Amino acid sequence: MSENFSYDFVVVGGGSAGYAAARTAAGAGLSVAVVEGGGEVGGLCILRGCMPSKALIESANRMLAAQEALDFGVHIPEVRADVSAIINRKRSLIENFAGYRRQQLEAGPFDFFRGHARFLGPDRIAVRLMDGGSLEIESSYFLIATGSKNFSPDVPGLMEVNSLTSDDILDAKELPHSVIVLGAGPVALELAHYMHAVGVKVTIIQRSKHFLRGVDPDLAETVESAFRERGIEIHTGTKLLKVESSGDGIRIHFEEDGKLCDVGAEAVFNGLGRVPNVAGLDLEKAGVALNGKGIGVTSTQQTSNPNIFAAGDCCGPFEVVHIAIQQGELAARNAANLFKNGAAGETMDYRLKLFAVFTEPQIGVVGLSETDAREKGIPYKSASYPFNDHGKSMVMGANHGFVKLLADPITGELLGGAVVGPHASDLIHEVVVAMAFHSTAAQFAAIPHYHPTASFTRGSGFRE
Repeated sequence: MSENFSYDFVVVGGGSAGYAAARTAAGAGLSVAVVEGGGEVGGLCILRGCMPSKALIESANRMLAAQEALDFGVHIPEVRADVSAIINRKRSLIENFAGYRRQQLEAGPFDFFRGHARFLGPDRIAVRLMDGGSLEIESSYFLIATGSKNFSPDVPGLMEVNSLTSDDILDAKELPHSVIVLGAGPVALELAHYMHAVGVKVTIIQRSKHFLRGVDPDLAETVESAFRERGIEIHTGTKLLKVESSGDGIRIHFEEDGKLCDVGAEAVFNGLGRVPNVAGLDLEKAGVALNGKGIGVTSTQQTSNPNIFAAGDCCGPFEVVHIAIQQGELAARNAANLFKNGAAGETMDYRLKLFAVFTEPQIGVVGLSETDAREKGIPYKSASYPFNDHGKSMVMGANHGFVKLLADPITGELLGGAVVGPHASDLIHEVVVAMAFHSTAAQFAAIPHYHPTASFTRGSGFRE
């Protein structure tokens, strides 16, 4: 017979969004439980996402720096990547990160259950515990924060050739000599950057006309140009036709600009993104509706059942961990407000939507893009300044890219910004802070910066 428990707020999923929500709800005085069904505790970001990928990318960046050392008068007799040592370092880091998160969950001001949850109704879940037992939990409010899983498109032959996933590459102590990367989103490009830097021959096949669908083309084209200079083979504007095994590995057939093409490699990496992980939750029993493949939510993070919230990759709209944390915390505060006074008034604000890609060069963007502005009919003025005319970046030998700002044409308030180039993921935060305080472009330009640094542009002027 199952044990029965009752709480004010129950979180399904113990990743970044789930932990943030549980901590916030408990701090607001609610009785809280967290149910985590993953084989490991930590969530996608720590275990198979941003943290392990950045550990590998750091090794890739050191490899590139060593390869370019002669340009700076530094002689390194041999530059060789030890992939096994790279993975061992990554595993050690992730073990520490995951261990700390596990400790936070086990010692938090809430109950923590390890098991798989499914809804029995709008206010009750069943949990199949990993130790073989089971229990039922009743709650006034729930948060679903179950993350995402790898997406496999319906391409003939792709499943049969046992394509690599990001999970595979992030833990592979041996890499293929050559690989075809399907897709050119952030995960695909970051791992392509890593593999190529450590000696893998990389070919990228992308459906759209440029990298990073949804990012302004001028940013994406800068990364694409840098990748081509490194010797990465790139095909854009394609349609996948079939994947098949060949004598020397795998062959992929596709159309490119209406022409039939094919490329071969030892392996193929399915980097075509992820989809919300909602299977098996029995959402229909809870009255929770989907919006496409993910859970539909309002600006208050409430689902079609107002007593059930969702946060993170399972609902979107952005697969970014800091936004997932914001969503989880906001959902918890709204649940506490509902519990105490019957109102959930706080809404998500994506004005400072922040996004980064850790390729070489990096991309960092915040707020409105030119693409978004044109599609929404929002008037704007833009100006940019290139790194190939910038003292510090020229000293660094990092000449790819530029800084771009968007501003309201009447008030001058900053609407968005983008950096593609050296330290872009860090530099973009200058624009984030300025936008947070509703700075105008003129006020932002007047802020002094030390020379020579990557952030210094004063005196150069932005080019409209």
